[in-house]
Amino acid sequence: MNQLVRPPRLAPGARVAVVAPSGPVPEERLQAGLDILRGWDLDPVVAPHVLDRHGKLGYLAGTDEQRAADLRSAWCDPSVAAVLCARGGYGAQRMVDLLDWDAMRAAGPKVFAGFSDVTVLHQAFATRLGLVTLYGPAAAGVDFLKNARAQDHLRATLFEPESVTTLSAVSPGAALVPGRARGVTLGGCLSLLASDLGTPHAHPGARGGLLLVEDVGESPYRLDRYLTQLLRTGWLDGAAGIVLGSWAACGPYGELRAVFADRLGGLGVPVVEEFGFGHGEGALTMPLGVRAELDAGTGTLTLDEPALS
Repeated sequence: MNQLVRPPRLAPGARVAVVAPSGPVPEERLQAGLDILRGWDLDPVVAPHVLDRHGKLGYLAGTDEQRAADLRSAWCDPSVAAVLCARGGYGAQRMVDLLDWDAMRAAGPKVFAGFSDVTVLHQAFATRLGLVTLYGPAAAGVDFLKNARAQDHLRATLFEPESVTTLSAVSPGAALVPGRARGVTLGGCLSLLASDLGTPHAHPGARGGLLLVEDVGESPYRLDRYLTQLLRTGWLDGAAGIVLGSWAACGPYGELRAVFADRLGGLGVPVVEEFGFGHGEGALTMPLGVRAELDAGTGTLTLDEPALS
């Protein structure tokens, strides 16, 4: 698995576009997120349909065509240095095939950040644009708005990425399977990785990679189902190592740990748990598409070079 192209870091005064490729965004949360971005000396602009709701499907921020147009326009705007997702939810799978990948490739590399349902787009940006992306807090996400650690880590990654090349687990030494491994990071939300299998934009597999996975609101047997699906299709064959993030509202951690040990322990690769990215409080920003070393014993992921150039 090859390392992808790193987009340029942000500088004070940079224009950033906020889009909603999945679910609708409450206006008060959007405004609070924009205030944080302005406090970082960024110039945020809001895509036209971020506050919209689909007329019949209220869980979508506008129609599929509108959400795709927002992302395509923001990405192809030469004045925009980064595109930040306002939230996750559901809907990225419905609009990803409507994007003009040729036009977006021609627009050149820039920062793309988001998490949860945005996993679908992270995979597409990797396979279609060959671009490093940031799996991190949403600009209007509840945890981002209320948690200084989530804000500080995203800000450092955007402006001073060399300061966050060593990422550490919440509980250092939380090795489900000890060992060290090297590879290129990939992954995101487990349920989205499973549901994206076989689509035109999905990663062909985790071979040679360090898989970062997390999820929210999924019971232990559902997590077992997703992992089993990845195992049965061969998608996990050759993975170099696995990093487990947060599992908010997924059940007692002892039960989750038993699932992870059963489904992942047989791969014979290092597995580290409780890494503190995803839907949990104070989530870290995790670069996808960069070469790194995982040390499960110390609970660290060390990037070969900063996520952004």
